[in-house]
Amino acid sequence: MLCALGAAVCFGTASVLQAVAARAAEPGTGSGVDAALFLRALRQWRYLAGLGLDAVGFVLQIIALRHVPIYAVGAALAASLAVTAVVAARLLRVRLSRLEWGAVGVVCAGLVMLGLASGEEGTGTGSLALKLGLLAVAGLVLLVGTVAGRLPDRSRALVLGLAAGTGFGVVEVAVRLVDSLTWRELRNPALYALLLGGAAGFLLLTSALQRGSVTAATAGLVLGETIGPAVVGVAWLGDRTREGLTWLAVLGFAVAVAGALALSRFGEPEA
Repeated sequence: MLCALGAAVCFGTASVLQAVAARAAEPGTGSGVDAALFLRALRQWRYLAGLGLDAVGFVLQIIALRHVPIYAVGAALAASLAVTAVVAARLLRVRLSRLEWGAVGVVCAGLVMLGLASGEEGTGTGSLALKLGLLAVAGLVLLVGTVAGRLPDRSRALVLGLAAGTGFGVVEVAVRLVDSLTWRELRNPALYALLLGGAAGFLLLTSALQRGSVTAATAGLVLGETIGPAVVGVAWLGDRTREGLTWLAVLGFAVAVAGALALSRFGEPEA
């Protein structure tokens, strides 16, 4: 759980740096899957620093997913929005309202409840159908991102954020379905789902942050990377809670995600 929280700190800090870099880059083609925009953002040190933090966060995320249920890791990663708010308040001198500080506290309370109620990770290895399904979802994320580029700004940001979150959610599940980095794993569809889902998530999130509503993009991101993976972990991979504390885990998950969604309004430009 400490690794999951460490990942949230890395991802939350990276989001501040990447959002600034993405908005400073020249406008892209307008497509949700805009590799040119990604390459232009890479020329800025803030984006590179953000990628470095993302790499550290990903390693911590893998460690966490190997030891605690997906629903606990997903809620912890959603808490990266709280980290984003606090870091932005420090680095960018943005003032947080009492409501936003309250939302940070709500996220922390939800994570405490989850930490108390979470059991060990499930022992399920996942069927071939589940692994192929993950690969198909990762491909669908790219397709949705391409189509989303034609939508109005607010709808575009929401769809791109949701698709990016779904891509990162694919990564969360795929990590559990990849046993080890051996030659045998090259035949595992989950490995390619992990790579494709992660790449799609980065491309779509960069496009979502470059133009459109920050609120809509981050809300979609939180929903996409928490709810689906949590359901897969419980239904197909055997994730469980401590005996008699299922209610506390459900409440903690709901509270943490609700707090994160409340914070999704943070950083929205004034009209």
